[in-house]
Amino acid sequence: MYKSLLEDIAQHLWQNPDPLQGLEWVCTEIQQKLFLYDWVGFYFHNLEKEELHLKAFAGKPTDHTVIPFGKGICGQVALSNQNFVVADVSKHENYIACSLNVKSEIVVPLFIEGKNIGQIDVDSNTAHAFKKKDEVFLVDVNRLVAAYILRSKVNL
Repeated sequence: MYKSLLEDIAQHLWQNPDPLQGLEWVCTEIQQKLFLYDWVGFYFHNLEKEELHLKAFAGKPTDHTVIPFGKGICGQVALSNQNFVVADVSKHENYIACSLNVKSEIVVPLFIEGKNIGQIDVDSNTAHAFKKKDEVFLVDVNRLVAAYILRSKVNL
């Protein structure tokens, strides 16, 4: 499933000249095809303000469209540059509740030329939803997205 989804993402991004539209499609495709992925979004850095800004997502709307560096799982990843998996969000003190239904979260940083420019964030309404294969998949998604952004020459 992951391999064919990555192939679909690569093909779609290659054919889509509009970066935000392309990212929205990626979020929707992942959220619809992977059963435990209830919310998928891309946040990008605003380094001057040390904030993350939500640019594309699929799932229920969130109030968290701007997240300060260091706050919540996404904010931690902005500073640590490391993947972060939370198996049970109720047991994590720095978790920002986007929905009472969310039980687990995974955040994977997005790098371009070695620089963390953003991240993909996935929430699940199932505890312990994310395994190593999900982490590897999202790293691969981010590699495709990074190449797409470089090719598009857009500043998100």
